[in-house]
Amino acid sequence: MAFGAPFLQSIGSNQKYTATSIDQLPHHFASLMMFGHYLMFPIPDIDRTNFMLIMGGNPVVSNGSIMTAPDFSKRLKAIKKRGGEVVVIDPRFTETSKIANTHYHIKPGTDAFLLLALIQVIFEENLARMGHLANHINGWETIRELVKQYPPEKIEKITGINATNIKLLARKFANSKTAVCYGRLGLSTQEFGGLCQWLVNVLNCVTDNLDNIGGVLFTLPAIDIVGMSKFTGKTGSFNKRQSNVHQLPEFTGEFPAATLADEILTPNENQIKAMIMIAGNPVLSTPNGKHLENALTSLEYMVAIDIYLNETTKYANIILPSTTGLETPLYDLVFHQFAIRNTAKYSEALFEKDDEQRHDWEILKELTTRLSGQENPLNLEQTLDTMLQYSSYKKPKLSVKELKKHPHGLDFGSLKPQLPERLFTNDKKVELAHPYFIKDLERLQIKLSDLYLNTNSNYPFALIGRRHLRSNNSWMHNCERLVKGNKRCTLLIHPDDAHKLKVKEGQTVTVTSNVGQVKLPIEITDAMMEGVVSIPHGWGHHREGTAITIAQQHAGVSLNDLTNHLQIDKLTGNADFSGTKVNIVA
Repeated sequence: MAFGAPFLQSIGSNQKYTATSIDQLPHHFASLMMFGHYLMFPIPDIDRTNFMLIMGGNPVVSNGSIMTAPDFSKRLKAIKKRGGEVVVIDPRFTETSKIANTHYHIKPGTDAFLLLALIQVIFEENLARMGHLANHINGWETIRELVKQYPPEKIEKITGINATNIKLLARKFANSKTAVCYGRLGLSTQEFGGLCQWLVNVLNCVTDNLDNIGGVLFTLPAIDIVGMSKFTGKTGSFNKRQSNVHQLPEFTGEFPAATLADEILTPNENQIKAMIMIAGNPVLSTPNGKHLENALTSLEYMVAIDIYLNETTKYANIILPSTTGLETPLYDLVFHQFAIRNTAKYSEALFEKDDEQRHDWEILKELTTRLSGQENPLNLEQTLDTMLQYSSYKKPKLSVKELKKHPHGLDFGSLKPQLPERLFTNDKKVELAHPYFIKDLERLQIKLSDLYLNTNSNYPFALIGRRHLRSNNSWMHNCERLVKGNKRCTLLIHPDDAHKLKVKEGQTVTVTSNVGQVKLPIEITDAMMEGVVSIPHGWGHHREGTAITIAQQHAGVSLNDLTNHLQIDKLTGNADFSGTKVNIVA
């Protein structure tokens, strides 16, 4: 984070791709359009809320993705203990669902319809309230009018949640003293990911839970990247330029990862011929991994900065190996921005690196010097000290040296209301109905008709991913302690679907999509919604040419050998792989 931007400038390329557009890009998009800054994420105040609605997220396993929270299970149980309620909306009865009061199955990719229906009920029954932001909201009446088209009775068939339950949920949310809606990966990685994250914010806003204690609040971390924008002017950008092949919009300097392979394979004057891969494994983590493999073989040159010779780095001409996590000191610039409390913590390395090893930042810094001829005199700790000088917290005076005195970190307290002062919009108002979202509702309306009329008999199942606590990403599969035990790369399927297919527990099935095919054993469970199946992400270590021997022994299959790189959220450019249509045969 600290040394990457100068390095990118030194290569002189405007072709940048990251995991953002296969994960949380819709969050950034909604934040930029509504609050004026791409890192202005509303964070659930889970320790003080009375009602928590979780959509498309499994924070008990993810430890609170975009909601940095130690011991999430304990905090979730505490909501119930103080008389509150937790509701989970997900096509799978997840580990989080087991703690919740209520779980509703929902058809993949239909969350935007549900959110619109919830907001419709809230306005229809006069439950909406502006609260302290009454003079700082644009678009209230626009929202009131547009949701009239989405009553629960109209969308119950689409979502699989009946109108009675939708109305009950809306009333409970709106009537709760405090409430928060949290939408995560399952909402972002679908056809209408941008609309989903926008509507989550709208739901929190129209119930007076935006910027309110017990609702969603904005952080004020010790190193305040958002606050620094007042000096740098860098708040994010959208569509300043388009990708060469599919003309997809840039977002804050990067293009959607789903188009990367085509940018390498398609001849044009800006065709990608060389590549630098930093700590990523997109062959397994991005849509249509085999298509990307084909592209990587055609590169003239590739450099990887990585600890492994894996499914992606095997295509590199040279690998620059960095230190591992246990040899690396850490001040987490990102996750303090998304934490449920304002904190600061510097973790010293557990093991000292040897003389021949280099940290990621050292590699990037040295490459920058050699490419640009300009030397950065600061090391990591000096860079952090410079950033800490701008902190809002003055007691104690913050520095790396001071943070080392507090190995468990410093806690500056709960999140507090900060609007409208914190807003970066031109008029210091929340843009509740930004034209980009209103326009994209036209696309959603067309989808509404399609969902009523069309069923795809060739691919009758919807495929979703899942994560496991011990395999949050593919790197973790080469550690014996993290892969031992029962086989985890299985296809979860509902008992009734298994019965129709005449397959039994543990039997190998072939799963086919419009781009690929995999074979793996099934696991029959009523946790799955009927018609929906699940494969965990990050597996597929059967490819030759790697040197990850433990991972190869637990190869599994790659979910992204089935997902399509051409399927994206057309509003944001984020990958759409939550609900991929597949067929299954014994």
